Amino acid sequence: MKISISALGALASIGLLGCGGSAWQAPPCANCGVLVAPLAGGSDSPRGVKPNAAEARAFIDRVEQELFVLQVADDRASWVSANFITLDTKEIAAKASEDRLVFLARAVADSARFDGLALDPVSTRKFSLLKRSATLPAPRDVRKASELATLSAELGATYGTGKYCPTKDGNLRRALAKDKANSKALACDPQKPNEAGLALDVLGKYMGDGRDEEALREAWLGWHSISRPMRDGYARLVALGNEGAREIGFDDVGALWRSGYDMSPEDFRSEASRLFHQVEPIYKELHCYARKQLRKRYGEKLIPAKGAIPAHLLGNMWSQTWSNIYPELEPFPGQGAVDVTKALASKNVDELKMAHMAEGFFTSLGLDPLPASFWKRSLFLRPQDREVECHASAWDVHYNDDLRIKMCIQRTDEDFYTLHHELGHNYYFHYYVKQPFLFESGANDGFHEAIGDTIALSVTPKYLETIKLIDKAPSNDKADLNYLMKMALDKIAFLPFGKLIDEWRWDVFAGKVAPADYNAAWWKLRTAYQGIAPPSVRTEADFDPGAKYHVPGSVPYTRYFLSFLYQFQFYRALCREAGHTGPLHTCSFFNNKKAGDKLKNMLALGASKPWQEALHALSGEDTADANALMEYFAPLRAWMQNEIKNETCGW
Repeated sequence: MKISISALGALASIGLLGCGGSAWQAPPCANCGVLVAPLAGGSDSPRGVKPNAAEARAFIDRVEQELFVLQVADDRASWVSANFITLDTKEIAAKASEDRLVFLARAVADSARFDGLALDPVSTRKFSLLKRSATLPAPRDVRKASELATLSAELGATYGTGKYCPTKDGNLRRALAKDKANSKALACDPQKPNEAGLALDVLGKYMGDGRDEEALREAWLGWHSISRPMRDGYARLVALGNEGAREIGFDDVGALWRSGYDMSPEDFRSEASRLFHQVEPIYKELHCYARKQLRKRYGEKLIPAKGAIPAHLLGNMWSQTWSNIYPELEPFPGQGAVDVTKALASKNVDELKMAHMAEGFFTSLGLDPLPASFWKRSLFLRPQDREVECHASAWDVHYNDDLRIKMCIQRTDEDFYTLHHELGHNYYFHYYVKQPFLFESGANDGFHEAIGDTIALSVTPKYLETIKLIDKAPSNDKADLNYLMKMALDKIAFLPFGKLIDEWRWDVFAGKVAPADYNAAWWKLRTAYQGIAPPSVRTEADFDPGAKYHVPGSVPYTRYFLSFLYQFQFYRALCREAGHTGPLHTCSFFNNKKAGDKLKNMLALGASKPWQEALHALSGEDTADANALMEYFAPLRAWMQNEIKNETCGW
């Protein structure tokens, strides 16, 4: 899977990226990283006199400008730290985060004195966004804020530098030794696992390509071993984040995260559950079909007729998407399947060309080309001379159209679509760049994640033919079902995973799950939601949540669950705007300027309006639901129901 951070989430994520520019004149860069002036501890009004609306507007304007300076400094340090992982860059990034977090905590606390004032709509929304902008709020105590920033940097670095050294005579080492590019990493000593070994990109690639059960098991266990040292630090991070959240008026960090959707935290939790229940039936049908097919390959001893599927056999390190096992699940083998990975190789499309092709879809809609600086400043390939954090992300480091991506691109189907996803973030940054700083974000964080994937839904076989990546798009019912199956293995398979990560964290933050039960609670949810089981017995010596980037990175994850629903609503709306007729899954609005205009207008709103209004601006709808997704997959669902009619579904 992939990750990018939206602006509002970045405002207080520790050591993560930022987003767009601003409508006001930013302070000169010489001041970057310097707290322009401390906020007053109390009201600027005489003692006993309630502040007025003019003072509130002056306060929020000043906070916005000072926060901009600190955010740019934080993002610059974070960019360097992610691209040059050393002790010094980690410390620099932690200090920049600390400066911003201390300021943000004080600003949010000081803003309380303006509660209850009747303000203009813009100021009212800015105050609301400020209060809920702290993804991981620092306590007011400066020492604790410093500790929180340091912990976060250390957790991120543990993940970013994680490596596993395979056993000497195991199947995994033998399989990976076939690729000479792995020779240096495989010179590692299994007795010294933290000194050298294989990074996630190599292990993850084998999880997708490999089919040797023993080797897959070792790759899975190897990567999940890197997170064991995180447990104590993560528990302390939870305690410090909760202290900061309570100081700004929230019960805990989870309640703070759920407040970011223009509804109460309680209402949002109910809303998320409602949405999941809409899609749960089709996921269970896909799970049932996948288990049936995998049983043919691995046998009933590994894949029972009823029960959970072993996590290491689904083609992905976290079992979050299953498209890598598509060959085992293909409805009609050889009937018009499009192999993008093979097409990229046969057409000699390199990594940079892949990025240009993704940009080409956006510009075909009438959106602007990416700035020249994007191509100069982005990281496209894993460097050979230093440690980097390769997890894909989109950035606007200076909030002035300084668009970049950080991604170790591989010439695969997955990364081809990931590039469209990341550029979706970049184009969102670009079109709300003229908004005031506190509005430089998506309508909510799920919107930010959905934009690029909306475009990627239009990357249909017919589109691939249009851009000459493939010679001829298949066109028959069997080919359509194959295509829909491949899409379902990404889009449907992901939904319960997208939901459960924050379910776990919400309970951790609320104290319902104690540190002593972290791993047990994690696997209880993974089995309940996904119907998967670990490939070996797990204990509380393990910390499997930390093997997923977003947990040590403190990145809220419900945004991805929402985005996988929003994107189908957005896609259907743009297809209608483009005048598409026929089954929804056959639509590509490539080269349609009317659809592009509709998209640009929504992007330009940023966070200036509630998400319901942004959704309405694009689609004419103001309620999120899964109807568009269910319409898209309706032909596949009917076919699967027939295929599993004699199976005992469930786990």
